[in-house]
Amino acid sequence: MGIAETLKTQLSLDLRHLHHWVAIFFLVTVVFKLTQLIVKRRQWLRALEQFPGPPQHWLYGHVHEFKQDGTDLDKVVTWGETYPMAFQMWFGPFVSFLNIHHPDYVKTILSSTEPKDDLAYRFLIPWIGDGLLVSKGQKWFRHRRLLTPGFHYDVLKPYVKLMADSAKTMLDKWESHSGSKDAFELFEHVSLMTLDSIMKCAFSSNSNCQTEGGTNAYIKAVYELSDLVNLRFRVFPYHSEFIFHLSPHGFRFRKASKVAHSHTEEVIRKRKEALKDGKELGRMQAKRNLDFLDILLCARDEDQQGLSDEDIRAEVDTFMFEGHDTTASGISFTLYSLACNPEHQQICRDEVLHVLDGRDTMEWEDLSKIPYTTMCIKESLRLYPPVPGMSRKITKPMTFFDGRTVPEGCLVGTSVFGIHRNATVWENPHVFDPLRFLPENSSKRSPHAFVPFSAGPRNCIGQNFAMNELKVVVAQTLKRYHLIEDPTKKPKMLPRLILRSLNGIHLKIEPVELEP
Repeated sequence: MGIAETLKTQLSLDLRHLHHWVAIFFLVTVVFKLTQLIVKRRQWLRALEQFPGPPQHWLYGHVHEFKQDGTDLDKVVTWGETYPMAFQMWFGPFVSFLNIHHPDYVKTILSSTEPKDDLAYRFLIPWIGDGLLVSKGQKWFRHRRLLTPGFHYDVLKPYVKLMADSAKTMLDKWESHSGSKDAFELFEHVSLMTLDSIMKCAFSSNSNCQTEGGTNAYIKAVYELSDLVNLRFRVFPYHSEFIFHLSPHGFRFRKASKVAHSHTEEVIRKRKEALKDGKELGRMQAKRNLDFLDILLCARDEDQQGLSDEDIRAEVDTFMFEGHDTTASGISFTLYSLACNPEHQQICRDEVLHVLDGRDTMEWEDLSKIPYTTMCIKESLRLYPPVPGMSRKITKPMTFFDGRTVPEGCLVGTSVFGIHRNATVWENPHVFDPLRFLPENSSKRSPHAFVPFSAGPRNCIGQNFAMNELKVVVAQTLKRYHLIEDPTKKPKMLPRLILRSLNGIHLKIEPVELEP
């Protein structure tokens, strides 16, 4: 045998040995990782043994119980009837949440500054960045302090006219459906209207998204991103950045993120271009009321440090999404609730007509003059909370009012939907009854029984903006149209990042005939 053949044989043996050792290394790594996960699972089973929950599958946990067919939220409420206060839920074999659904439990977690969980919320970061919704610690505290002036009532006051104008555009479009025997899907209309409104109010930009033809690319991207974030949370292998990146769903996520980012980047770019003009800068500084983007660009802390370009984009992405999608959900389900309860709808209409006194649009001063309509809005937010759940990861052991304790690192999910339909807190919880929110009735309940905008230090910074828009749109809609339920098309509630309906939200409308 020649030297060349000997070397070739030796190389072949070496390669076989290398493959052998690589295989062993891979197997050892997998076994080690699996052992770590099994140990972690046992630790959490022990840690949460004080909180029994519904039977779980050894592999899927409780994921297979959620069919994505419009019954998932009802299932959580049913489990809550069996397991008072809180119960454990498993997503796959290794991820556990303590799901809480009682005000006394909610008070403990929401009164803290504990950060959002680092599992589900981290899937949002490639889309909306590390903004107020997901940031934590000093960064969250600093941003919250810098952005709070953007939601002062002096800033919100001129927004009411802009909201009213956007609502009028939508209601004008509805004329084509007025008096028809057929129901129409309203969520898409309302989403366009709230996007139009947020663009005008927060970014001083006329988008014309309600009047341009075709499907709005940004709204379509938001829908897809919401679905993909939910899918990624439910599919355990997708928790891996590597696997998700290589998957078709990861490709769709990146494509939709690009559409959303290009939308917000264009808004920021136009404002920065305008501010290069000295006259425009002077005009902006002379304005009595700055918009949200002005405040973002001009915000300075005590060291005169502003927000970085990355931080600005994250906050714009966050508020662009949160500021239009959550309000779209709240408005759509409120209109649906009033359609299903015509007696309450008429009381609201009479109240609105009295306040408007012949005018077509709501004004700032009118918002405090429609108490019954406001109670109906709150009752709809109770039954159909725009954000049906939220979660935190606790950084130190937490003891609840009944003495039960969870350790550091526990993921605590707050089921807003479950709290709002908890029969130990609300009498006849599935019945639409706005009188629950009479001051004398509200004073008897825990303030943490009704948390559509969360509560405590990490509550929704834009809740007054959202409530103002809800009042404006609902009032102007009731002035023009009777809302009629289509009993053949009841919405099938779907928990995404916000509350949606699997089959849309359908109504019939008829014009309101005003007496001369």
